[in-house]
Amino acid sequence: MVSTLQDITAKEAPRSPQVSARASTTIKSVDRALDLMEALSRSGGSLTLSKLSAQTGLNISTCHHLVATMMTRGYIGQNARTKEYALGNKIFELSDARARQFDFVDVAMPVLRDLNQETGEAVHLAIIQARELVTVAKLDSLHAVKVDSGFAGKTSAAHATASGKAILAWLPESEQRAIVDARGMEAFTIDTVTDLKTLRAELALVRRHGYAQDNEEFQPGVVCIGAAIRNHTGGVIASISCSTPTMRASEEHSAELIERVKQAAATLSQELGSRTPL
Repeated sequence: MVSTLQDITAKEAPRSPQVSARASTTIKSVDRALDLMEALSRSGGSLTLSKLSAQTGLNISTCHHLVATMMTRGYIGQNARTKEYALGNKIFELSDARARQFDFVDVAMPVLRDLNQETGEAVHLAIIQARELVTVAKLDSLHAVKVDSGFAGKTSAAHATASGKAILAWLPESEQRAIVDARGMEAFTIDTVTDLKTLRAELALVRRHGYAQDNEEFQPGVVCIGAAIRNHTGGVIASISCSTPTMRASEEHSAELIERVKQAAATLSQELGSRTPL
């Protein structure tokens, strides 16, 4: 006699406390199917049926039935040679659909507002698009004495700003070179770095410390701190930054800005699904 899916799932091995806690409020078969998908996403490659069983706490028979069902819908695929399983092409369709629904600025704005309120300083959200630095959102300083926070739009200042350097640091050297070749390294102030070798040495420090700094390199009298924002793949897609006039840029205030900017970047990265430490 052939067992039904309900019969099979009733004979499971003991589940982990976390999984058991979900059982009373979820549909078991759906919950277990998602466990399989998440196990495959964490694997970084493909898994055998036995490894899927071990990682999810499901027995082999249940794994087989669930995987077979999801394969018919394209959510899981199987390597014909190794017989191992991986996420299917249907995931790309879902990812593309989510991207079309996604408004980055809307998602980021609560984090920008919090950073603006916590520091009182001007806050910027930036991306690099068509090899130009583009400020896509900004909030002005809350202080009476404030810096000119610039405008939302394009600028060829990726090399001279904390927001630009926070992104550049994580790009391949070939892309760094392409951006410099396309936009140049204009000297905005006497402190602007204008050669690629010096810039790359600074970008190495950005990667090491987790933040970028602009000490009057773009605007005289203005210090800026920036940090990278990652998406669900771990790739750097944007940066968040805080600008303050040099009169307020004491060692203590700068240290506070660094921590708050890094935390804001980490918070937004987590909201975008990143699991990569910054």
